[in-house]
Amino acid sequence: MPTGKVKWYDVEKGFGFLSQDEGGDVYVRSSALPEGVPSLKPGMRVEFGIAQGRKGDQALQVRVLDAPPSVAKAVSKAQRKKPADMVNIIEDLYRLLENIEEGYRAGRHPDPKQVKPTAMLLRALADELER
Repeated sequence: MPTGKVKWYDVEKGFGFLSQDEGGDVYVRSSALPEGVPSLKPGMRVEFGIAQGRKGDQALQVRVLDAPPSVAKAVSKAQRKKPADMVNIIEDLYRLLENIEEGYRAGRHPDPKQVKPTAMLLRALADELER
């Protein structure tokens, strides 16, 4: 099976490209990712099958060989946010999530304008918690 590295991957669009060790790029869709792996990060080493798609090579059955070291873990603990700042961030996020919950309870999906900023805050909080 060919091997390579993740060139880039867009979680929201559900696709990206892999760079083969032997050269050339391969298109990869979210459906080719292993179960439990929602996305790929640039630099991850992967193994994959290849099928000929309408627009060129397409990766099948991607298997992650090794992930690049997490940037969040590389940051020293001295650069972590102060606990008081984290309390404010979590309180703000909690209010946002409560508003989304109320909408769901009323049978509505969240306003698309609210979804992206909330998702960005959740990701940022997760990154901060991993430090």
